[in-house]
Amino acid sequence: MPAPITEEQSRLDREALLDAAERLFYERGIQAVGMDEVRAASGLPLKRIYRFFAAKEDLVVAMLQRRDRRWRGDLAAHVEQVSDPRERVLAVFDWLAEWFARPGFRGCAWVNAHGELGSSSEAVLAEVRSHKRAFHDQIAMWVRATGVPVVEPVFLLAEGAIVTAGISGESAPAGQARAAVATLLGAP
Repeated sequence: MPAPITEEQSRLDREALLDAAERLFYERGIQAVGMDEVRAASGLPLKRIYRFFAAKEDLVVAMLQRRDRRWRGDLAAHVEQVSDPRERVLAVFDWLAEWFARPGFRGCAWVNAHGELGSSSEAVLAEVRSHKRAFHDQIAMWVRATGVPVVEPVFLLAEGAIVTAGISGESAPAGQARAAVATLLGAP
C-alpha cells in the first residue's frame, strides 16, 4: 500500500502542476495544449491532476490567479523602491520594458486567455476582468499620488504598450509610452 500523500507533498504537486500549465499555456496557448501534455510536463498522473482541478478551465483560472499575484507583486516591488511619486509612475514603464525584453515574452497572459476563451468561459472572463481591475487600481494609486488627474490615460498607455509589445515582439513600446506619460505628468 502506498504511503499517504502529505499536505506538503500536495502543495508541491499543485505548484508543479501550476508551473507546468503556466509555462505551456503561455508559450503555446491554452487551447493548443492538451491535458496529456500538462500531465507529462508536471510529472503527475491525470487522476491526481483532476483531484486538484476538476476541469481544464479550473486549472486555467488557478494559473491566472497565481500569475496575477506574482506579476502585480513583482511590479509593486519594483515601483515602490522609488520615492518620488512621478518617478514611481514612470518606473511602471521601466519595469514593463524589462518584462518585454525577457526571453519568451508573449504578451499579456490575460489578454491571451481572453482571446482564446473569453467568449466561451465565464470563469476565465471573470478572472481576466479581475486582473485588469487590480492592475488599474495599482496604476491609479501611483498616479493619484502625483496629484495629476491622468489615471485613465496612464492605464491605457500601459495596456497599449503591453499589447503592442506582445504583437511586435519589441520592448520599444514601453519607452514610447513612458515618454507620453512623462509629458502627461509634466515630469522633467
